[in-house]
Amino acid sequence: MAGITFTYAVVRTPPLPVTVSVSSNTFTSTVTFSKRRRQQQHFCQCTVDANSVANAVTTTTGDDMFSVNTNSHDCGFDYLGQSTKGDLNLKYAEINGEVDVARKGPIEEVAKLQALEAEGLLNGLGIQDPSTSRHSPRGIFCTRTLNLRSISAIGYDMDYTLMHYNVMAWEGRAYDYCMENLKKVGFPVDGLAFDPELVIRGLVIDKEKGNLVKADRFGYVKRAMHGTKLLSTRAVSEIYGRELVDLRKESRWEFLNTLFSVSEAVAYMQMVDRLDEGMISPDLGALDYKGLYKAVGKALFRAHVEGQLKSEIMSKPELFVEPDPELPLALLDQKEAGKKLLLITNSDYIYTDKMMRHSFNRFLPNDMNWRDLFEMVIVSARKPEFFQMSHPLYEVVTSEGLMRPCFKARPGGLYSGGSAQMVENSLGIHGDEILYVGDHIYTDVSVSKVHLRWRTALICRELEEEYNALIHSREHRALLVELIKQKEVVGDLFNQLRLALQRRNMGRPAQTMAATHMDDKELTESVQKLLIVMQRLDEKIAPMLEQDGEHFSKRWGYLSRAGLWDKSHLMRQIEKYADIYTSRVSNFLHYTPFMYFRSQEQTLAHDSYSFYESQIDP
Repeated sequence: MAGITFTYAVVRTPPLPVTVSVSSNTFTSTVTFSKRRRQQQHFCQCTVDANSVANAVTTTTGDDMFSVNTNSHDCGFDYLGQSTKGDLNLKYAEINGEVDVARKGPIEEVAKLQALEAEGLLNGLGIQDPSTSRHSPRGIFCTRTLNLRSISAIGYDMDYTLMHYNVMAWEGRAYDYCMENLKKVGFPVDGLAFDPELVIRGLVIDKEKGNLVKADRFGYVKRAMHGTKLLSTRAVSEIYGRELVDLRKESRWEFLNTLFSVSEAVAYMQMVDRLDEGMISPDLGALDYKGLYKAVGKALFRAHVEGQLKSEIMSKPELFVEPDPELPLALLDQKEAGKKLLLITNSDYIYTDKMMRHSFNRFLPNDMNWRDLFEMVIVSARKPEFFQMSHPLYEVVTSEGLMRPCFKARPGGLYSGGSAQMVENSLGIHGDEILYVGDHIYTDVSVSKVHLRWRTALICRELEEEYNALIHSREHRALLVELIKQKEVVGDLFNQLRLALQRRNMGRPAQTMAATHMDDKELTESVQKLLIVMQRLDEKIAPMLEQDGEHFSKRWGYLSRAGLWDKSHLMRQIEKYADIYTSRVSNFLHYTPFMYFRSQEQTLAHDSYSFYESQIDP
């Protein structure tokens, strides 16, 4: 068995002391090197026999000082319930000198000092603090605590995950092929053009009514569009006031899970207009909105299956793919940290190889190619069934994509079909030791978590645009919030005076003596004045609410929000099924393969009241 080589660098940069922190969830150890007048960087290399690291990997600096437990059966769990597999362990018997200081004194004081020194070192080295990275459009956001050190394998989807397509180019061509197929069977498509501004990810198609809707986290519809025409707030209330969006009713609701849904949704909403206008020939049958959706879906499916679309993309990938030089390097870090990387895609081998060579090879060092990154590659995976059931497995044996039947997958192989369980058995890794990264909330994230308990990460490129849109609209939102607060205060007084007037008319005293003694004229005029102010506030607030989010989408507002404060249905799906989410895979490069992602505190409706009560003296 081949040996394993570790390469690491020790950097001494004045004027800051160089502090190397080794941490787990039970202790923190810090080594501080002396200052030097000149920056020095030393590369050290050691080779370890692979036979000696079956259960533990040991890093040596003269004597054995550190060990990493790689056996999931021998590891425990930390105070957050995360596996300690992959944590670096310190052999206390070898501690001496300055290192021993970390064990002396109250831990609160030691930790505070080390945190300050760590911040200084990060700044001195020009490394962004991971805790601040999430406050940027390219942060990685955590909904469920995830210890990357305990992850043994990371699986990746390809389309819109490991490579990002230019939406206007890719989806525009998909739309063109779809419309050509519709025209061939007699649908009126002349004069129509691809308009990506009509839709955003996370909307839901109502196939019964020919509507496109945006729902909040509870399923209440907040905005809706019939065909390409936005519906008024009143119309939305009349149509959906008594029902909720229920994605389990697949015969009616179709969730736009991914950017691949954009071309289909645009084509469908435009054809709804044509159906309403009576432009669709009776020769095509008695079409309703649901039948029309099937026709559009069939036309788009043909565009994918017939291969013309992908052939065009493969011939000129530079027109469709947006390169990301950092992405291959992020995966290289993970591989060198001992993670087994997997590529699991529904695309066929010829397309996968062509697009991965274009997107990866030129950015990899030392003449590496994209295959060198992955422990296993599976094409034509047929997700989501890949995570739910077993399909025949084939090994891809030639560069032309020729295959032969195969009954067992092995590390380093290139396969077609199969199942997730086959991957687990081949690698000897199961469940929450695997992280799967994809862009489709259902096909990639939901199914792998529900059926296999894999950890999950969602890629949503639009997060960057939304983050910047939120910053751009801060003043607008601040004014809107202030106006709403003013209305609440005015409304509170109005309601109290209204109740006082009601009680007076019924011959009963008001809530307080002061309100009871107000004369009739003063009480009536106060109610009238407050009512006028509230009506004027409503006239000001209503259009501002409609404008909120227009920097992201003028029709639909923000991707993650439904209304000023509530979450969208998409955001609820992300929180439920994705442990972490981010805009692109290369964002991992700004962290480390050993990152411990901690979910943020989730506020409750009564939190502000409990905080207020705690400030009142008993």
